[in-house]
Amino acid sequence: MESAGRAQAARDRVPRIDPYGFERPEDFDYAAYEEFFSTYLAILTRRAIKWSRLLKGGAGVQKSMTLKRYIRKGVPLEHRARVWMGVSGAQAQMDQNPGYYLHLLQGEKDDSLEEAIRTDMNRTFPDNVRFRKGSDPCLQRTLYNVLLAYGHHNRGVGYCQGMNFLAGYLILVTRSEEESFWLLDALVGRILPDYYSPSMLGLKTDQEVLGELVRTKLPAVAALMDSHGLLWTLVVSRWFICLFVDVLPVETVLRIWDCLFNEGSKIIFRVALTLIKQHQALILEATSIPDICEKFKEITRGSFVTECHTFMQKIFSEPGSLSRASIARLRERCRARLLAQG
Repeated sequence: MESAGRAQAARDRVPRIDPYGFERPEDFDYAAYEEFFSTYLAILTRRAIKWSRLLKGGAGVQKSMTLKRYIRKGVPLEHRARVWMGVSGAQAQMDQNPGYYLHLLQGEKDDSLEEAIRTDMNRTFPDNVRFRKGSDPCLQRTLYNVLLAYGHHNRGVGYCQGMNFLAGYLILVTRSEEESFWLLDALVGRILPDYYSPSMLGLKTDQEVLGELVRTKLPAVAALMDSHGLLWTLVVSRWFICLFVDVLPVETVLRIWDCLFNEGSKIIFRVALTLIKQHQALILEATSIPDICEKFKEITRGSFVTECHTFMQKIFSEPGSLSRASIARLRERCRARLLAQG
């Protein structure tokens, strides 16, 4: 009775809608979240003071070891847009191309592009009150504009499912159409190598790279996958396509993106390996393909992923060494294998 009372008290204190506009699910553990957040709030307050000192004055964000350390410990929401824009190169692109975003929106009509984007509007964050048609302001129009402009900007990619989730998160953080467009360009055009092209060769390659990393670092899990002939794309494609959006809790995703914008795509491997390593025993209990798929869904829920500060510390210790050079070598090998398979 006492624990039920505590849970109800926590439910009364923790809002049903989070700061980003997402409704908390029916099975949300309010008591565990409140316990975590009361500690995390103290960390956020300390970090905010340090960040304000670091960013005082209007100077641009310069990459440095200090900045890298600060980013790994989390960027306060009020500074996030500025930091992402600076470290990703999006700010420099925007400054060098004044008026370009508006020019793209006024570009030549492309019916198939517009139809593809429009089809996904109501599927984008149905659990977020800010993206619903009746909300004021409704972010659907902003999302549509960002995706349309990007489709005109990068005709080789156009629009691909999954990009709506990336753009949606960028809009929630920046509250700016133009900044969201340039950050999407940084992600799709530079940080994620060839994930959203029609062949999706970069995406398929990186899923294979994860398989190779698991084979080296967690051989028992690789052996389980091999014994069932299970392809990695079946269990992790959403992790890569949506960069953990709608997979992990919002605050955890944003902490991952802090590092992704600064350090590049190898962060995705760090997150994936940490999730698998932390839950290796659970995964190894699986005895069938549906069972393995279910275990991979389970490992993205619960206190381990909710407690984003501890989780982010783990992604830089658990997987061990993961150099750019070793990732580049693995990518080369996996890409060659995929191309040979046709």
